[in-house]
Amino acid sequence: MTHKQHFLLSAKARTLSVRQVFELTEQQAFETFREVRWGGGEAVTCPTCGTIGKHYFIRVRRQWRCKDCNHTFSVTSGTVFAFHKLPLKVYLAAIAIYTNAVKGISALQLGRDLGVQYKTAFVLAHKIRESLMEQRDEAPLSGEVQIDGAYVNGHIRPKNKKEDRIDRRLAIHQRPGKRCVLVFRQKAIPAALQAGSAANDSRNDSAIVGANKTLTFIVKSENQADIVSLADRAVKRGSIVCADENSAYDPLHARYDTRRVNHQVEYAADDGTTNNLAESYFARFRRMQYGQMHKFGNLYLDNYANEAAYREDTRRWANGKIFTDILAKCMRTRTHHDWCGYWQGNKRQAERLAA
Repeated sequence: MTHKQHFLLSAKARTLSVRQVFELTEQQAFETFREVRWGGGEAVTCPTCGTIGKHYFIRVRRQWRCKDCNHTFSVTSGTVFAFHKLPLKVYLAAIAIYTNAVKGISALQLGRDLGVQYKTAFVLAHKIRESLMEQRDEAPLSGEVQIDGAYVNGHIRPKNKKEDRIDRRLAIHQRPGKRCVLVFRQKAIPAALQAGSAANDSRNDSAIVGANKTLTFIVKSENQADIVSLADRAVKRGSIVCADENSAYDPLHARYDTRRVNHQVEYAADDGTTNNLAESYFARFRRMQYGQMHKFGNLYLDNYANEAAYREDTRRWANGKIFTDILAKCMRTRTHHDWCGYWQGNKRQAERLAA
């Protein structure tokens, strides 16, 4: 019997290293940005008027001047990295480090790795998260979809004396900043079954197993109104929905083929119903919370939750493919109001709740 190597331990999973990025020249970094944003060739797109063509290139400044509107732009103009002050190679290195951190990376660690101050690393990491959030695929899920919720920022430290302690389960004692991360996970269909084959090829380590698409939403609590609203938005009719015994999911029976598992009794029902795919997402989410970030602010909780979802969905991708995908998403994301002059007071004013 031959030993089956896990895909993440194979050479196919390691197609990029941070060392390779730091060995790039600034010209090579510039060409990488240009190729990902506009592809090969000499044609580029003016971010102001949208003219596509061979614009006048100012070689010393690595900028173009539009032949139509005369606007001068760079390879990052109009993107989330606009007005950059660091060398382009540093931004590529930041994405490479971010890619290889499978459970997320704190701004403090990113700043140490890049040799920049905490404030710079904080904004840079959040620009990447914002790009992942804005460019995520929000097409409804189908097939078997598992739903679950987990609460953050609700811990109340108990008093030292037993007689001074409160019942932390009661609503009147809950923290006002307590939020629920609601996850919808679509179960992957093995490629062999999609092709109508009777047997799955067990030699394909990179084949997606478990879930292949994850959508997250932030709500104040698991309640029937929000669950129904988000399910109508995120799950196609005719799908199978798996949930736990929480009464918030009761109305789904009228809309979908809903199957339940009572976690007070069992992890999986006798008919095989489970929501372990949703639980596996929260396993990574909690490790990112406790092991890296330590605290998620409600203001950007949606970005953190989506980051964990992205890492789950790309867990069987080579790191070079993830790197290119993240860079492409950053190039497609417009200059973001929340992250342009963040430390000068230009911040998001309210959290983004899904319902």
